[in-house]
Amino acid sequence: MLTEKRRSMLHGVLLIALFSCAAFYIGSAEIFKELSLSPMIIGIVLGMLYANSLRNHLPETWVPGIQFCSKKLLRLGIILYGFRLTFQDIAAVGVAGILIDAIVVAVTIIGGVYVGKWLKMDRDIALLTSVGSGICGAAAVLGAESTIQTKPYKTAVAVATVVIFGTLSMFIYPIAYRAGILSLTPEEMGIYAGATLHEVAHAVGAGNAMGPEVANVAIIVKMIRVMLLIPVLFILGYWVALQGARALRSGKTAAEQAVDGPATASKGKIAVPWFALWFLAVIVFNSFDLLPEQVVSVIDWVCTFLLTMAMAALGAETSIDKFKKAGAKPFILAFILYAWLLIGGWALARYLAPMLL
Repeated sequence: MLTEKRRSMLHGVLLIALFSCAAFYIGSAEIFKELSLSPMIIGIVLGMLYANSLRNHLPETWVPGIQFCSKKLLRLGIILYGFRLTFQDIAAVGVAGILIDAIVVAVTIIGGVYVGKWLKMDRDIALLTSVGSGICGAAAVLGAESTIQTKPYKTAVAVATVVIFGTLSMFIYPIAYRAGILSLTPEEMGIYAGATLHEVAHAVGAGNAMGPEVANVAIIVKMIRVMLLIPVLFILGYWVALQGARALRSGKTAAEQAVDGPATASKGKIAVPWFALWFLAVIVFNSFDLLPEQVVSVIDWVCTFLLTMAMAALGAETSIDKFKKAGAKPFILAFILYAWLLIGGWALARYLAPMLL
């Protein structure tokens, strides 16, 4: 027999599961397929609509179930994401793709954090926006959120920025490539697209619009960027511990640390993102190609469903008031990072890639 607490929690989980089913159904519409909008993005929109309409009319006892989806199911979804990657992907694009990916990720994240500091914006939002822009959009934001344990509305704000600019790029890249504005070979264009487009779906959509030669390279380079999420999460775990240690040395009270956010509320212990290790283990296992393609396809669907539930749950904790609280600065930061990806990424693909290919 389920206890009353678990029954209430199950209600919250089932509610988010319904949102996820709705997101998949809506995402199957032709217009959303053409825009390459994944169910994850639709899920967070549905969650936000709920947060700003029916949220106050449902029992508070359902909240733990919603939070379970945004924490536990999120991590499980990221682990299963590893079945989309193999180490053979790295070998396929060689040094050029790996080095350019590493430069883009490092400059975007580090630069974004410093620009956020210059803009005097919320540190967690700046970090999440930078990670999302630098690695793989919403999935990277979710991974970083699990490591630094920040507030849900900050995650939603960061996701919104990467979705807007990533979707914009998905249309700009094919037009600019077809018009000859970028002056890149198909392989260079694939590296450029994979190293700078925000979401995996954006890389797939833009790549297919530019032809198979571009698409194949773009998707592989994009997947290498996804793999870089693993070291980034461990660095974030160390950073969280470092901030906590500094807070303790400065003699801040618990209340003052809480104001600064989760990153400084830590007691100086490194928060090891174990789910990142499992993510890596899954990639290693998948590299041996031991599972039938049909099984991997099912796992891929389950992964997307779980991540969609996580996105819907995060959206359900995000009201318009919280977006107003965040202000325009996150979008200013995202635009600056977007400009860097467009211009800096093109320069790397145009001048560095030919020396390494």
